[in-house]
Amino acid sequence: MINWIRVALYVILLAIVSLLLMPVQLVCLWLDLKPRRLLPRFWHRIACRLLGLRVRVHGQLDRRRPLLISANHVSWKDILVLSSVADVVFVAKSEVKDWPVFGLLARLQASVFIERQEKRKTGDQVSEIGRRLADSEVVVLFPEGTTSDGNRLLEIKTSLFGAAASAVPQSPTGVVHVQPVAISYTRIHGMPMGRYYRPIAAWPGDIGLLPHLVGVLREGALDVEVDFGEAVDYHHRSNRKEVSRLVEQRIRSMLSDRLRGRAPMRQKTAA
Repeated sequence: MINWIRVALYVILLAIVSLLLMPVQLVCLWLDLKPRRLLPRFWHRIACRLLGLRVRVHGQLDRRRPLLISANHVSWKDILVLSSVADVVFVAKSEVKDWPVFGLLARLQASVFIERQEKRKTGDQVSEIGRRLADSEVVVLFPEGTTSDGNRLLEIKTSLFGAAASAVPQSPTGVVHVQPVAISYTRIHGMPMGRYYRPIAAWPGDIGLLPHLVGVLREGALDVEVDFGEAVDYHHRSNRKEVSRLVEQRIRSMLSDRLRGRAPMRQKTAA
C-alpha cells in the first residue's frame, strides 16, 4: 500500500513540474531560444530524483564541438540519466513519437527521429543530424540500435556513424568529435546488483513500458554510473568502420570495468 502511495505521489509531483515547464519549453522551441537546451536538463534532474535514480558521473563531457556522444543502451532511463548531466538531443526511432508521455517528451527535447525502414529518407535524416552537430548541439546516438540486458554491449551498427561524416564539411575545424559513454546500473537500494539482478534496471523490449515504469517507481533506489571516455576524432580521411570499432572498444572497456568494480572512482553526484 505504501509503495503505491509513493508511486502516486511521484507521478503527481512530476506532472505538476511538467505542466509548469512545458509551456515555457514550447515557446523556446518556437522562437529557437537558448533555454530550449537548458530546460530539459532541469526537468530530467527532477525526474531522476523522483524516480530514485542516483547518478554518478566519471570523467566529463568533451568541451569541443561538434560533438557526437555514442552510448550503450540499457533502458528508457538512459535518456533521463544523460539528459540530467548534459544539454543533449537524441537520435530516436520514429515509433517513439507515438509513445504515450515519452513521445511528447522526445518532441519537447527536439529529438531527431529516424525511420529505419525508409531507406530513401536515410540521406535526409543523416543530414539533419549533421546540421544539428554543426549547430553546436550535442547529439546522443545509441549505436546498438536496441536495448540490452545491462550486462554487456551489443554489436554496434557502423552505418549510424554516417551522421559524424555528414557534419565534417560543416565543422569549422573539419573534425567531428565522437565521445564514447558507458551507462552502468550498479546498485539497488545500496546493494550491488550483479549479473542476475541487473535486468531489473534494464528494459530489453519484451516487457511493457508501463509495467516496467511502475516497477522502477516501486523500487525507488537505483545507482547509475556514467563514464565519459576519451573522444575519437572523425575527419574526412577517417574510416567509418575503424572509428566505430574504436568507439565500441572504449565503451565495452568502461562498461566492463564499472560492472566488475575495477573502474576508478573519481566522480561527482549529478542527481
